[in-house]
Amino acid sequence: MKFSLLIIFFFIFSCSQHLTKANQSKPYTASGFALIYNTDDYDKKIIKGKMNNKIFQISSQNLKTGTLIKISNPKNKESIVLKNTKRIKYPEFYKILITKPVAKKLNLNTDLPLLEIIELKKNKSFIAEKAKIYNEEKKIPSKAPVASVQISNISKNKIKNLNNKIDEIYIYIGNFYSSETAKFLKQRIIKEITDYDVTKLKIKKINDKETLVISGPYKSVNLLKNDYIKLKNFGFEEMDIYIND
Repeated sequence: MKFSLLIIFFFIFSCSQHLTKANQSKPYTASGFALIYNTDDYDKKIIKGKMNNKIFQISSQNLKTGTLIKISNPKNKESIVLKNTKRIKYPEFYKILITKPVAKKLNLNTDLPLLEIIELKKNKSFIAEKAKIYNEEKKIPSKAPVASVQISNISKNKIKNLNNKIDEIYIYIGNFYSSETAKFLKQRIIKEITDYDVTKLKIKKINDKETLVISGPYKSVNLLKNDYIKLKNFGFEEMDIYIND
C-alpha cells in the first residue's frame, strides 16, 4: 500500500512543471520576490557573499556566472538587463539578490519587491537587447562584476501586470492535466502539513486540460514566506508568486 502511494505521489510531482527543475534547453523564467542587498544580511550570515551596493549588480545562486538576465517590475514595466556576477547563497524564498541601484532603476516597492525574471539566450532576443545592455553597463566600472537571475517556468497569462495597487498575492503550486490529481495533491498537503492554513489552498480549473493548485490570498509577505517555506520543506522544488486571482 505504501509502495502504491509512493508511485502516485511520484506521478504528481512529474506532472507539474513547478515540481521539477526547469528545462535547461529553454530560457529560465520566473516571478517572485527579490532580496535587496544590505550588509546586515551578510554580517548575520543570511547571505554568503558581498556585493557593491553603489553599482548595478544582481546574483543568482542557480544560474551560471555570466548568464545574461532581464529583470522587470510587473507593476510599471520598467526593466534592466545585467549579467550574473557570482553565485551568492541566499534564502530560497527569494528569486534573486539585487543591489539598491537596481531596485531604484526599476522603481521597485521595497516593501513588496516583486519581479519577473527571464534568461536571455544569445539569439535574436540577445541582439535586440544588446544596445540597452551596453548603455546600462557603461555606468559600471570596467572591472566591476555584473550579475544573473533564477527562473522557474510559468505561463505569461498567469502573471498579471499591475496598473493598480497590489491587492492579493498567491503562491502558484502546480499545474495539472487532471482535476482529480490536483484534488489529491491538495488533500496530501492538508494531511501532511498539519499547521497549514487549509482555507488558503484552492483549486482553479482553467480549462478541460489544465487545473491549478494555488495558495492564497496573502496580504503580508511574512505570512506568504512562512507558507512558501512549509511547501518547500514538503518537497516542492520550484514555485512562483503572482498577484491577483
